[in-house]
Amino acid sequence: MSTLRQLIGYFKLQWRGKNHIVGWRMKPDEAVAFFKRQGKTVVTFFGYSINYHDEEGMFKIVRDALSQYSPETTLVNIGATMGGLGAVYPLAKSMGFMTTGIRSTKVLARLDNNISDAVEHICFIQDKQSGGKLSGSNELSPTSQAMVACSDILIAIGGNDIARDELLEGKKQGKPIQYFPAEMNHEWAISRAERLGLPVPRSFLGSVHEVFGK
Repeated sequence: MSTLRQLIGYFKLQWRGKNHIVGWRMKPDEAVAFFKRQGKTVVTFFGYSINYHDEEGMFKIVRDALSQYSPETTLVNIGATMGGLGAVYPLAKSMGFMTTGIRSTKVLARLDNNISDAVEHICFIQDKQSGGKLSGSNELSPTSQAMVACSDILIAIGGNDIARDELLEGKKQGKPIQYFPAEMNHEWAISRAERLGLPVPRSFLGSVHEVFGK
């Protein structure tokens, strides 16, 4: 049933006609092959999938970072979402950059898949989870494996567990990493804590900061 829902989600995106879907049950090495064919340096941004507390500050970091690269030789890769860090897709396109996204097939089964209209090419990776480490393992899930393998330069603006796991693997592989502290939306974080019966957060900087902010 899950595969059927994913297939329906795939066709809905195809019908919408806003994105080029490179593949919807890809393996990480197939995604790597697609990116290599583009012949560009892949700058991947990592961060929150939810709204930022200071969205304008986040946009400034992205503008400043992208000003160091040429659209002719560089593409911008994120997680294909509309919200959170995905809000910079329109900015990247306006600056002339090709835009790409890597996402788990799991999202296709959702009624609201939150896929940005402004991401030009999307690789959907066959995965039973959204990313991060596989349960009970130090190995990354296929989506996160693809995210790291396809990236030449990793730029983090805040971020939580999945981003942290991917960045740690990128560091292990010797890839250049830049980290910029940024707070997640305070209201969302407090509401989530209350919903789960957890203490009110003392910090809104996310788990990436715990590793890369020191």
